[in-house]
Amino acid sequence: MDDRQLLRYSRHLLLDALGIEAQSRLLAAHVLIVGAGGLGCPAALYLAASGVGQITIADGDCVDATNLQRQVLYRESDIGQPKAQVAQRVLQAMNPDVRVNAVVERLAGAALDTAIAAADVVLDCSDNFVTRHAINRACVQHRVPLVSGAAIRFDGQLAVFDPRHENAACYACLFAEDTQAEDVACATLGVLSPLTGTIGAMQATEAIKQLTGAGKTLSSRLQLYDALSAEWRTIGIPRDPACAVCGASSTHRR
Repeated sequence: MDDRQLLRYSRHLLLDALGIEAQSRLLAAHVLIVGAGGLGCPAALYLAASGVGQITIADGDCVDATNLQRQVLYRESDIGQPKAQVAQRVLQAMNPDVRVNAVVERLAGAALDTAIAAADVVLDCSDNFVTRHAINRACVQHRVPLVSGAAIRFDGQLAVFDPRHENAACYACLFAEDTQAEDVACATLGVLSPLTGTIGAMQATEAIKQLTGAGKTLSSRLQLYDALSAEWRTIGIPRDPACAVCGASSTHRR
């Protein structure tokens, strides 16, 4: 790091659990963020400010007026523009140390697989189970840590799945792919604006811990947050030996 970077990241360098070596790891890291909405925006802001060297942010949607209540990367003047491109412009201006790649599409299939294989950590900030399960399968296959977040109404969820560890659970251990689960949307149920910031910022925190080795990660644990009562609950997620994605007989696990 040069003198400018030593000054910029000085508050990280003062932390015993981080320091120069950990900050250097962040500058060399590549994080993929799938979804540039309520969760992806605060997560991306903190990862860029923290000096993650390469951030790929993927989203096929354009900025809408209803996004502005919680998606803190965007302004009125951005309405109608692709979210990923606006995010790229804002994040790049925030920190010249960071290379931001904009993917203006809803990642799926081979494109999703390629993007995950190139990342050190993946943040699932998507809003539907099909995408979440596809991300999980690719993360298991390529042994890439996955930080999953969700927020609806006043309820938030956060979990980490690290397929590099033999006994770690995956997303499908928690929500099996064949489960009949209905996607819920902010457009119909609403969501508290700062709740998305809380969960998105915690996703960034868990990603930084994964990249630097600092502290104890949330691997194979689910945190549930009730913003109305200001209460957190933590639930362990056991690995399912019969899981179709990470189980012994699965073709996804290497």
